[in-house]
Amino acid sequence: MTNHWVDIKNADLVLIMGGNAAEAHPCGFKWVIEAKHHNKAKLLVVDPRFTRSAAMSDYYAPIRAGSDIALLAGVINYLLSKDKIQHEYVKHYTNASFIINEGYKFEDGLFSGYDEAKRRYDNASWTYELDEKGFAKVDPTLTHERCVLQVMKRHFSRYTPELVSKITGTPQDKFLKCCEMIAETSAPGKVMTIMYALGWTQHSQGSQMIRTGALMQLLLGNIGLPGGGMNALRGHSNIQGLTDLGLLSTSLPGYLSLPRETEQDLETYYKPRATKPLRPNQMSFWQNYPKFFVSLQKAWWGKAATKENDWAFHYLPKWDKTYDVLQAFELMNQGKLNGYICQGFNPVGSFPNKKKIIDGLSKLKYLVIIDPLNTETAEFWRNFGEHNDVKTEEIQTTVFRFPSTCFAEEDGSLTNSGRWLQWHWKGAEPPGEAKGDAEIIAEIFLRLKSMYQKEGGAFPDPILNLTWPYKIPHSPAADELAMEFNGRALADVTDPKDPTKVLAKAGEQLAGFGLLRDDGSTASGCWIYTGSWTQAGNQMARRDNSDPWGIGQTLNWAWAWPANRRVLYNAASCDPTGKPWNGKRRLIAWNGERWGGSDVPDIRPDANPNDEEAVRPFIMTAEGVARLFAPTGLVDGPLPEHYEPFESPLANNPMHPKNDKARANPAARVFKGDMEAFGKPSEYPYVATSYRLTEHFHYWTKNVRTSAIIQPQQFVEIGEELAKEKGIANGGMVKVSSKRGFIKAVAVVTKRIPTLEVDGKKVHTVGLPNHWGFVGVAKPGYLVNTLTPFVGDANTQTPEFKSFTVNIEKA
Repeated sequence: MTNHWVDIKNADLVLIMGGNAAEAHPCGFKWVIEAKHHNKAKLLVVDPRFTRSAAMSDYYAPIRAGSDIALLAGVINYLLSKDKIQHEYVKHYTNASFIINEGYKFEDGLFSGYDEAKRRYDNASWTYELDEKGFAKVDPTLTHERCVLQVMKRHFSRYTPELVSKITGTPQDKFLKCCEMIAETSAPGKVMTIMYALGWTQHSQGSQMIRTGALMQLLLGNIGLPGGGMNALRGHSNIQGLTDLGLLSTSLPGYLSLPRETEQDLETYYKPRATKPLRPNQMSFWQNYPKFFVSLQKAWWGKAATKENDWAFHYLPKWDKTYDVLQAFELMNQGKLNGYICQGFNPVGSFPNKKKIIDGLSKLKYLVIIDPLNTETAEFWRNFGEHNDVKTEEIQTTVFRFPSTCFAEEDGSLTNSGRWLQWHWKGAEPPGEAKGDAEIIAEIFLRLKSMYQKEGGAFPDPILNLTWPYKIPHSPAADELAMEFNGRALADVTDPKDPTKVLAKAGEQLAGFGLLRDDGSTASGCWIYTGSWTQAGNQMARRDNSDPWGIGQTLNWAWAWPANRRVLYNAASCDPTGKPWNGKRRLIAWNGERWGGSDVPDIRPDANPNDEEAVRPFIMTAEGVARLFAPTGLVDGPLPEHYEPFESPLANNPMHPKNDKARANPAARVFKGDMEAFGKPSEYPYVATSYRLTEHFHYWTKNVRTSAIIQPQQFVEIGEELAKEKGIANGGMVKVSSKRGFIKAVAVVTKRIPTLEVDGKKVHTVGLPNHWGFVGVAKPGYLVNTLTPFVGDANTQTPEFKSFTVNIEKA
């Protein structure tokens, strides 16, 4: 979330698309209701199903699952062609004026630099033109044919209302109504927020769906404002914390990058990351990358990380490919991965193509399960008939189960969607032999270290030199870990402008990431968490909910990263002179000397907006402005483009009907053999999408009798027209099949799923709740990911669970 849950009440328009907040985030959804009552806000919902969120909406528009980019691109075309943009915001706070390299091209669905054999782009032609000083050339008039705004106008002009309706199935009148409602927020005094979730991320072009929404918000001037932003609704209460702490395969804590195989020295590693500004006088946080990185290395390896050995840079693994979950199971199936530690998740019930997942696990020598509950993954080898038809006697994998604790049985912090770190305290002791996750990992590490000490190894240094300063080595305490993430001074930290001024004494907890240094004098396990546990104590445990500004800015309730800032890019909430766009909803303002207000300024406090070369609000980019056109950062294009899901009811992409290379995302990774496992429209004509129910929570609630009673049996949801066409009665058993397998469930025939007219034909949708399985106290059901294809988003590799194709028939 750029903003936070409470801030949603400040919106004039709430767009829920790619999510269903009323169903999946019912507690957070109260702030949408608050916006409707408190601010007379309108709620607009765009979804393949008429959801619980849609039931509370002022306007609902249906859409074909997987076609969101086409609809959003159509809105962008509407905004640009009707001149419904926030001109001053776009001119000063985006890269609309930046001139793109002459070599950039977009033809027949492909951007310049495409290598078909590798399914990969070389983005060298997507850069800006630079002047003799290395700064980006700009055209303040926004008329240069290669300035970003003109490039955007040409790119999105193709998304006419007629073509958008043809692709999405959204009727033209409904699409245009959405455009009108959204366009109203281009006025400086109006603001829209976007709430999205897995309905946008779980696609082969998920990152670009989210980016298209962000482009729309930037054109409207809605990023950085109270009641605005791009607000991702995270799932588990600590999913945000998971990504913050680097548990993605190519990340280090704080969204630093694990080195690539080609980056074998520190200088090469820093070069693309510690970027220099592309505008005069601009500040980019990533200029401080070495300070964040060195402090992390010092936290991990202490005295063993020195300037002479490049801060132990060579201790880090160097990745040659993205080792995400899809890659891991591909390697298992190839026999190249022999052991797997599965901590706190359930691949058999959560990853695509259940058969491929089980085949991979069956080839392992060992599987370690760390979980408070039994899961399908822990029981993958057991034959449950049709629900899990395996040959147990042929599976040689040894499965170890380590019972762990759940969140209520441990102290610690949870990071919510709004980036708030909130401390919680243990409510009960765990049952039986269960241990905390930190204790289990500590035991594994200490035994590995002991083996290295006794037996040696090819490269023992990273294990033997890892710092382990905990009072009870086999059981690190939550407060010890939290203080380590925050960071401390290893030597006196002084003011660069006045070396006699000590900002933090040796041994003290650091007050903020601005104190981090690249000379080895500071240690921090996660730079964005610096400030969460200072010398003043645990900031995450604060519970002062006072709101002196009256707009939901409770700065003394818990702590938000970074720097307790509640709304990212909040300097953009003011015009170029530092005056808020909306005086009634003030975040910060320039008082002639400093920035201040109801939030921690996301800009240098003394950055005068009236200077000739003023520091701009988007300080995470080298440009200082937001990127409407992205020269780097995305592997599948600098601008969004509609591609069909890998399984689609359409034989061609209506945007590029004659170019089969541009049917699905041309830069998405597809493993050998998986392309052949995609279904054809002739065999599997119906769009399927998976989703969640309020009454269940992933695989946890299958172990809770009350939840099993509330939603007792697996069902699939279909529209009335499809039911009539197939002779399926409400409550009857059906078989839903994809090219990878089938499931059986009760049919719920409903008005909630409309039939859409797409590219000249009727398209039906099958809705698949994904909570059932063959383990737990609930009535056994089939795993929905039996049906889903083994392909993911081109950038994140998040599986494409939200749009694939199936057939359905009476069982």
